[in-house]
Amino acid sequence: MSEAPHILVVDDHQQIRDSVTRFLEKNGLRASSAKDAREMDAKLAKGHFDLIVLDVMLPGESGLSVCQRIATSLKTPIIMLTALGEETDKIVGLEIGADDYLSKPFNPRELLARIKAVLRRFESNEKLGGGYAGKRVRFAHLVLDSDRHLLTDELGTETQLTTADFRLLIVLLERARVVLSREQLLDLTAGRSAGPLDRIIDNQISRLRRKIEKDVLRPKIITTVRNGGYCLSADVKVLK
Repeated sequence: MSEAPHILVVDDHQQIRDSVTRFLEKNGLRASSAKDAREMDAKLAKGHFDLIVLDVMLPGESGLSVCQRIATSLKTPIIMLTALGEETDKIVGLEIGADDYLSKPFNPRELLARIKAVLRRFESNEKLGGGYAGKRVRFAHLVLDSDRHLLTDELGTETQLTTADFRLLIVLLERARVVLSREQLLDLTAGRSAGPLDRIIDNQISRLRRKIEKDVLRPKIITTVRNGGYCLSADVKVLK
Protein backbone atom coordinates (compact mmCIF):
# COMPACT_ATOMS: atom_id res chain seq x y z
CA MET A 1 0.00 0.00 0.00
CA SER A 2 1.43 3.35 -1.05
CA GLU A 3 2.09 6.09 1.48
CA ALA A 4 -0.40 8.89 1.92
CA PRO A 5 0.48 12.15 0.12
CA HIS A 6 2.77 14.42 2.14
CA ILE A 7 1.64 18.06 2.35
CA LEU A 8 3.85 20.97 3.39
CA VAL A 9 1.96 23.90 4.96
CA VAL A 10 3.91 27.18 4.78
CA ASP A 11 2.40 29.97 6.88
CA ASP A 12 3.83 32.37 9.44
CA HIS A 13 0.81 32.02 11.76
CA GLN A 14 1.48 29.12 14.12
CA GLN A 15 -2.19 28.57 14.91
CA ILE A 16 -2.99 28.14 11.22
CA ARG A 17 -0.01 25.82 10.67
CA ASP A 18 -0.89 23.65 13.65
CA SER A 19 -4.63 23.46 13.00
CA VAL A 20 -4.24 22.72 9.28
CA THR A 21 -1.59 20.03 9.76
CA ARG A 22 -3.67 18.35 12.48
CA PHE A 23 -6.77 18.44 10.26
CA LEU A 24 -4.93 16.99 7.26
CA GLU A 25 -3.40 14.20 9.36
CA LYS A 26 -6.81 13.45 10.88
CA ASN A 27 -8.11 13.01 7.33
CA GLY A 28 -5.50 10.52 6.18
CA LEU A 29 -2.73 12.74 4.80
CA ARG A 30 0.80 13.28 6.08
CA ALA A 31 1.53 16.91 6.91
CA SER A 32 4.51 19.05 7.89
CA SER A 33 4.78 22.80 8.31
CA ALA A 34 7.17 25.72 7.93
CA LYS A 35 6.91 29.30 9.14
CA ASP A 36 8.77 30.96 6.25
CA ALA A 37 10.66 30.37 3.01
CA ARG A 38 13.94 29.54 4.74
CA GLU A 39 12.39 26.80 6.87
CA MET A 40 10.45 25.56 3.83
CA ASP A 41 13.67 25.25 1.81
CA ALA A 42 15.31 23.30 4.62
CA LYS A 43 12.44 20.80 4.72
CA LEU A 44 12.29 20.50 0.93
CA ALA A 45 16.02 19.70 0.91
CA LYS A 46 15.48 16.82 3.32
CA GLY A 47 12.44 15.14 1.82
CA HIS A 48 9.80 14.92 -0.89
CA PHE A 49 6.42 16.64 -0.64
CA ASP A 50 3.46 15.97 -2.91
CA LEU A 51 1.89 19.41 -2.55
CA ILE A 52 2.63 22.75 -0.89
CA VAL A 53 0.02 24.97 0.78
CA LEU A 54 1.67 28.38 0.57
CA ASP A 55 0.63 31.66 2.18
CA VAL A 56 1.19 34.79 0.06
CA MET A 57 2.05 37.00 3.05
CA LEU A 58 5.25 35.49 4.42
CA PRO A 59 7.98 37.31 6.34
CA GLY A 60 11.16 37.66 4.31
CA GLU A 61 10.71 36.13 0.86
CA SER A 62 7.07 36.52 -0.19
CA GLY A 63 4.83 33.62 -1.08
CA LEU A 64 4.59 34.83 -4.68
CA SER A 65 8.37 34.83 -5.00
CA VAL A 66 8.53 31.37 -3.47
CA CYS A 67 5.81 30.14 -5.84
CA GLN A 68 7.67 31.37 -8.90
CA ARG A 69 10.91 29.81 -7.69
CA ILE A 70 9.31 26.43 -7.00
CA ALA A 71 7.36 26.48 -10.27
CA THR A 72 10.60 26.65 -12.28
CA SER A 73 12.52 24.10 -10.25
CA LEU A 74 10.67 21.51 -8.18
CA LYS A 75 7.43 21.53 -10.18
CA THR A 76 5.54 20.57 -7.02
CA PRO A 77 1.83 21.54 -7.12
CA ILE A 78 0.99 24.61 -5.05
CA ILE A 79 -2.19 25.94 -3.47
CA MET A 80 -1.86 29.62 -2.56
CA LEU A 81 -3.51 31.13 0.52
CA THR A 82 -4.47 34.75 -0.14
CA ALA A 83 -6.11 37.53 1.85
CA LEU A 84 -9.84 37.88 1.27
CA GLY A 85 -10.51 40.09 -1.74
CA GLU A 86 -6.90 40.25 -2.96
CA GLU A 87 -7.72 39.41 -6.58
CA THR A 88 -4.30 40.57 -7.79
CA ASP A 89 -2.49 38.02 -5.62
CA LYS A 90 -4.76 35.26 -6.94
CA ILE A 91 -4.21 36.21 -10.58
CA VAL A 92 -0.46 36.62 -10.22
CA GLY A 93 -0.18 33.37 -8.27
CA LEU A 94 -2.02 31.38 -10.93
CA GLU A 95 -0.01 33.03 -13.69
CA ILE A 96 3.37 32.17 -12.20
CA GLY A 97 2.57 28.54 -11.50
CA ALA A 98 0.16 28.03 -8.60
CA ASP A 99 -2.37 25.26 -9.22
CA ASP A 100 -5.17 26.71 -7.10
CA TYR A 101 -5.88 29.35 -4.48
CA LEU A 102 -7.99 29.77 -1.37
CA SER A 103 -8.91 32.99 0.42
CA LYS A 104 -8.44 33.42 4.16
CA PRO A 105 -10.30 32.74 6.34
CA PHE A 106 -11.12 29.33 4.90
CA ASN A 107 -12.91 26.17 5.90
CA PRO A 108 -10.39 23.33 6.42
CA ARG A 109 -12.76 20.98 4.61
CA GLU A 110 -12.60 23.18 1.52
CA LEU A 111 -8.82 23.20 1.68
CA LEU A 112 -8.84 19.40 1.94
CA ALA A 113 -11.15 19.18 -1.09
CA ARG A 114 -8.87 21.52 -3.07
CA ILE A 115 -5.79 19.49 -2.11
CA LYS A 116 -7.41 16.24 -3.23
CA ALA A 117 -8.58 17.81 -6.51
CA VAL A 118 -5.12 19.17 -7.33
CA LEU A 119 -3.46 15.85 -6.45
CA ARG A 120 -5.93 13.97 -8.67
CA ARG A 121 -5.29 16.35 -11.54
CA PHE A 122 -1.55 16.11 -11.05
CA GLU A 123 -1.59 12.31 -10.87
CA SER A 124 -3.74 12.00 -14.00
CA ASN A 125 -1.11 14.02 -15.83
CA GLU A 126 1.87 12.91 -13.77
CA LYS A 127 4.29 14.50 -16.16
CA LEU A 128 3.22 17.95 -17.24
CA GLY A 129 4.58 17.21 -20.70
CA GLY A 130 1.55 15.04 -21.45
CA GLY A 131 2.13 13.16 -24.70
CA TYR A 132 5.42 15.01 -25.18
CA ALA A 133 6.89 14.04 -21.80
CA GLY A 134 10.56 13.14 -22.10
CA LYS A 135 10.78 14.38 -25.68
CA ARG A 136 12.17 17.30 -27.63
CA VAL A 137 9.60 19.04 -29.79
CA ARG A 138 10.19 21.40 -32.70
CA PHE A 139 7.70 24.08 -33.72
CA ALA A 140 8.31 27.21 -35.79
CA HIS A 141 11.90 28.36 -35.01
CA LEU A 142 11.95 26.76 -31.55
CA VAL A 143 12.74 23.44 -29.87
CA LEU A 144 11.14 22.57 -26.55
CA ASP A 145 12.88 20.24 -24.11
CA SER A 146 9.83 19.01 -22.21
CA ASP A 147 11.81 17.49 -19.34
CA ARG A 148 13.71 20.70 -18.63
CA HIS A 149 10.87 23.10 -19.55
CA LEU A 150 13.44 24.81 -21.76
CA LEU A 151 13.02 26.55 -25.12
CA THR A 152 15.92 26.94 -27.55
CA ASP A 153 15.69 29.10 -30.66
CA GLU A 154 17.55 28.80 -33.96
CA LEU A 155 20.44 30.88 -32.60
CA GLY A 156 20.86 28.67 -29.54
CA THR A 157 19.33 31.16 -27.13
CA GLU A 158 17.65 29.37 -24.23
CA THR A 159 14.52 30.47 -22.38
CA GLN A 160 13.34 28.81 -19.18
CA LEU A 161 9.57 28.41 -18.87
CA THR A 162 7.59 28.64 -15.66
CA THR A 163 5.22 25.77 -14.89
CA ALA A 164 2.27 27.92 -15.96
CA ASP A 165 3.91 28.85 -19.27
CA PHE A 166 4.95 25.26 -19.92
CA ARG A 167 1.50 23.88 -19.12
CA LEU A 168 -0.16 26.34 -21.50
CA LEU A 169 2.36 25.69 -24.28
CA ILE A 170 1.91 21.92 -24.01
CA VAL A 171 -1.87 22.29 -24.29
CA LEU A 172 -1.41 24.37 -27.45
CA LEU A 173 1.22 22.04 -28.94
CA GLU A 174 -0.95 18.98 -28.40
CA ARG A 175 -3.76 20.75 -30.25
CA ALA A 176 -1.76 22.55 -32.93
CA ARG A 177 -3.85 24.39 -35.54
CA VAL A 178 -6.99 23.88 -33.43
CA VAL A 179 -8.80 26.98 -32.19
CA LEU A 180 -9.26 26.81 -28.41
CA SER A 181 -11.57 29.13 -26.52
CA ARG A 182 -10.51 30.84 -23.31
CA GLU A 183 -12.90 28.55 -21.44
CA GLN A 184 -11.26 25.48 -22.94
CA LEU A 185 -7.75 26.73 -22.21
CA LEU A 186 -8.65 27.55 -18.63
CA ASP A 187 -10.16 24.11 -18.12
CA LEU A 188 -7.23 22.31 -19.76
CA THR A 189 -4.51 24.25 -17.92
CA ALA A 190 -6.07 24.82 -14.52
CA GLY A 191 -9.04 22.45 -14.31
CA ARG A 192 -11.43 25.28 -13.55
CA SER A 193 -14.35 27.01 -15.23
CA ALA A 194 -14.17 30.59 -16.41
CA GLY A 195 -15.18 33.19 -13.86
CA PRO A 196 -13.88 36.45 -12.41
CA LEU A 197 -10.30 35.37 -13.22
CA ASP A 198 -10.88 34.31 -16.82
CA ARG A 199 -8.61 37.14 -18.05
CA ILE A 200 -5.75 35.05 -16.71
CA ILE A 201 -5.57 33.17 -20.03
CA ASP A 202 -5.13 36.40 -21.98
CA ASN A 203 -2.36 37.43 -19.60
CA GLN A 204 -0.67 34.03 -19.88
CA ILE A 205 -0.88 34.10 -23.68
CA SER A 206 0.71 37.56 -23.70
CA ARG A 207 3.55 36.41 -21.46
CA LEU A 208 4.14 33.23 -23.47
CA ARG A 209 4.18 35.22 -26.71
CA ARG A 210 6.99 37.37 -25.32
CA LYS A 211 9.04 34.19 -24.97
CA ILE A 212 8.31 32.53 -28.32
CA GLU A 213 7.35 35.16 -30.89
CA LYS A 214 9.92 37.01 -32.99
CA ASP A 215 7.56 39.99 -33.17
CA VAL A 216 5.16 40.18 -30.22
CA LEU A 217 3.11 42.90 -31.93
CA ARG A 218 2.55 40.61 -34.94
CA PRO A 219 2.34 37.11 -33.47
CA LYS A 220 2.57 34.25 -35.97
CA ILE A 221 2.92 31.24 -33.67
CA ILE A 222 0.04 31.82 -31.25
CA THR A 223 -2.64 33.60 -33.24
CA THR A 224 -5.83 35.21 -31.99
CA VAL A 225 -9.08 34.12 -33.61
CA ARG A 226 -11.80 36.76 -33.28
CA ASN A 227 -14.76 35.46 -31.27
CA GLY A 228 -12.98 32.12 -31.10
CA GLY A 229 -9.92 32.13 -28.89
CA TYR A 230 -6.32 31.19 -29.62
CA CYS A 231 -4.56 28.80 -31.96
CA LEU A 232 -1.00 27.50 -32.24
CA SER A 233 -0.47 28.13 -35.97
CA ALA A 234 2.63 26.01 -36.58
CA ASP A 235 3.46 22.44 -37.41
CA VAL A 236 4.78 20.35 -34.52
CA LYS A 237 7.44 17.64 -34.90
CA VAL A 238 8.87 15.31 -32.27
CA LEU A 239 12.66 15.05 -32.57
CA LYS A 240 14.62 11.88 -31.96
